[in-house]
Amino acid sequence: MNRVLISVAVLVGAACASAAFAEDAMMQMGNHRHDMNMMDTRTSLGVTGPMKQHQLSNMREHVEAIKSIVGLMSEQKFDEASRIAHAKLGLTQDMQAMCGMFGNEDFMKLGIAFHKSGDDLGDALQTKDVNASLRALNRTMQYCVECHAMYRQ
Repeated sequence: MNRVLISVAVLVGAACASAAFAEDAMMQMGNHRHDMNMMDTRTSLGVTGPMKQHQLSNMREHVEAIKSIVGLMSEQKFDEASRIAHAKLGLTQDMQAMCGMFGNEDFMKLGIAFHKSGDDLGDALQTKDVNASLRALNRTMQYCVECHAMYRQ
């Protein structure tokens, strides 16, 4: 069971880090950014400046929360993992407001669905059922993958 959780943790960490930091890597490429954006067919949310940095910070916090949840699951600390899922991934008033700030209704719906899945993950973790928790984590991660596949800043 621990081997499964460790494998899941490694895969989740790699996938999350790749998605969350892809936009930053494009920024660091300097003059190549324009060329990269021309190849990037995802929908731009038109986020710039401080708001862009704030959004990137939020996504990094989501990745950190998922890493923490997987680690806590591997230690059988489901109650603590549940608290993190609700607080960091769940649909708080701040996250609901953030999802609506971009003027894109489909993005807002996807963001709200992601955060609701964070609450569902928190509820699943409270059952202390590893398989149910992993299924809920998979649903939450699927929203990350779907969003990063569809949208860019």
